[in-house]
Amino acid sequence: MTLYTHKSSNIRKTWLLMLIFLVFVIGIGYIFSYSLDSPIILYIAVIVSIVMSFSSYWYSDKIVAKLAGAREVKFEDNKELYRILENLCITAGLPMPRIYLINEVQPNAFATGRNEKHAVVAVTTGLLEKLDRSEIEGVLAHELSHIGNKDMLLMTVTVVLAGTIALMSDFFIRIRWFGGGKKRGSGGGQVQAIIMIIALATAILAPIAASLIRMTISRKREFLADATGALITRYPEGLASALEKISSDPSPMKSAKNATAHLYIANPFREKQKKNWLTKMFMTHPPIEERIARLRGMKT
Repeated sequence: MTLYTHKSSNIRKTWLLMLIFLVFVIGIGYIFSYSLDSPIILYIAVIVSIVMSFSSYWYSDKIVAKLAGAREVKFEDNKELYRILENLCITAGLPMPRIYLINEVQPNAFATGRNEKHAVVAVTTGLLEKLDRSEIEGVLAHELSHIGNKDMLLMTVTVVLAGTIALMSDFFIRIRWFGGGKKRGSGGGQVQAIIMIIALATAILAPIAASLIRMTISRKREFLADATGALITRYPEGLASALEKISSDPSPMKSAKNATAHLYIANPFREKQKKNWLTKMFMTHPPIEERIARLRGMKT
């Protein structure tokens, strides 16, 4: 039985999501340009969405590694880590990804890159110091699952395009705040007012909608990666124990960014969150307790 039953499906989902986001961005640009009577805004929206989509596809590994403050390590730098990951790659049927190290005491890890041949697995120094071998194997298997399931590109594209929508909305609000934009003729004042209300509502709600889409996708992919990672190691308890240690560690992560938080195996921000339904909507990760319960309920 293959570990990755959703590879082609995930590729299609990624391109479909990119297309939906592009149409979404262009639609927002059209509303903003029409309300301000400035076609240049629509042209900018089209150009920016295409450039951001292209860059998020081709340079996702470099962008994310730079944001995380990660540096590449070679075999001679950490032979044990290389051997663990190499053995897992053989089991998972994946090529060996590049390994990056983040100089942070908080135990955490992520995977990124546009495909299996351009994949990166990054771990913190704290993860190597605070977890035992079986727990490290569980974490690395989880990250390899993201690679095998084609999750990395999907999640990177969503964060880049969601950020683009947020920037466009902020740009529009600033223009309106400072009285920018051309005014239409005196006719149709009521229609123009309605259009402006729609544009303002779009500027406020579009980034929220884009972020909710991004977070929902991220949560679903974490559950799948946990299950696939447990199948790779044949030892779900390793990952479950690792998640317990990671979530209970109080160490902050100085290099953590909101834009990349959803890529990590666990939320790098350590503030306590109430688990009510509204909070869960805006969480980048499923509750750790639910993930651990699912892992310990697995039979391999």
